Amino acid sequence: MAEIGGEIWFYHLERSGLEAVLADLLQRTLQRGWRAVVRSPDPQRLGQLDEALWTFRDDSFLPHGRDDEPMPERQPILLSSGEARLNDANALFLIDGAELGSLAGYERRLYLFDGQDEAQLSLARNRWREAKGTGAVVSYWKQTDRGWEKQA
Repeated sequence: MAEIGGEIWFYHLERSGLEAVLADLLQRTLQRGWRAVVRSPDPQRLGQLDEALWTFRDDSFLPHGRDDEPMPERQPILLSSGEARLNDANALFLIDGAELGSLAGYERRLYLFDGQDEAQLSLARNRWREAKGTGAVVSYWKQTDRGWEKQA
């Protein structure tokens, strides 16, 4: 198993859907002047996210593209099923049980999972053990009625 290093934040979604949480976190990422990669193993899910990010608010959109479209290196947010960091992103968002894979070069790594889905909970537990086993520092954030609270 490869050495991951760095820190990975696990986000346990309980009150909001992935699209809403992801859009908020991506907006914050762009406000920092950072670029992001959203990694999912499911190309169909990436298509759904592609649509959702254009329409997540009536008065705004999140500029993004997919890694299978022209000029992925120019995208502030890149939706990808691969491990390549094509847009020189600072932040990596792992969703839908994505493998940790290559995490090199990212300043922030976030693993988001649906707390209402047993399969995603199980995968998140496996990813947590995998990350700890490679030497990564892991932290666990749970969504509460007051917002995100660090649990571990």
